[in-house]
Amino acid sequence: MYQNVIFDLDGTLLNTIDDLADASNYVCRLHGWPTHTVEEYKRFVGNGMAKLAERFAPEDWRTPEKVEQLLGEFMPYYDQHKQDKTAPYAGMPQALERLKAAGVHMAVLTNKADQMAAPVVNGYYPGVFPMVQGAVKGFPTKPDPTLLHRLMSRMGATPADTLFVGDSNVDIRTAKNGGLTSCGVLWGFRGRTELEQEGADFIVETPEELANLILGHV
Repeated sequence: MYQNVIFDLDGTLLNTIDDLADASNYVCRLHGWPTHTVEEYKRFVGNGMAKLAERFAPEDWRTPEKVEQLLGEFMPYYDQHKQDKTAPYAGMPQALERLKAAGVHMAVLTNKADQMAAPVVNGYYPGVFPMVQGAVKGFPTKPDPTLLHRLMSRMGATPADTLFVGDSNVDIRTAKNGGLTSCGVLWGFRGRTELEQEGADFIVETPEELANLILGHV
């Protein structure tokens, strides 16, 4: 049994892709640029909001100053619409309740902006995650382990008793960089090939399978 589990947010706990795509395409339309499909946005997300803006914008808009402008357009719209289509993945609320009842300590580490992360998590999973760490200006985002180690320190967690759970290569790399065991999930934005290529220690197909792994019932 893992005493501590740290979860990625987008693509792991919540299916946020439609709201992220809608907000991004809103900015694209503001500038008269082509919009992108939801499938394309599944590749664009995962490295934080600034990198998302870089990826949906034309190449000549990928300077720090212009990306800052795009974020100024994206963030207020997304903040207003971040729960329009977002929903928990099927079976995840029940899996988390099992883990909570078993005494597993759970937290969230996401590249979503810190001021948005906790309200989103607590809105869908009230009382489940006492600690939610999002992206903070001045700190590197995942897969850098800086904020991971900061979160683990607050939890009193060690690499030996902690599992990191996510849906992308960024998450598996974050776990590796932090010295943690990693578990990739197949219901998110990427897929088995990416997770295997990145060297995930475990890969699960359902939240129930994830809960069994964490509780030692494999």
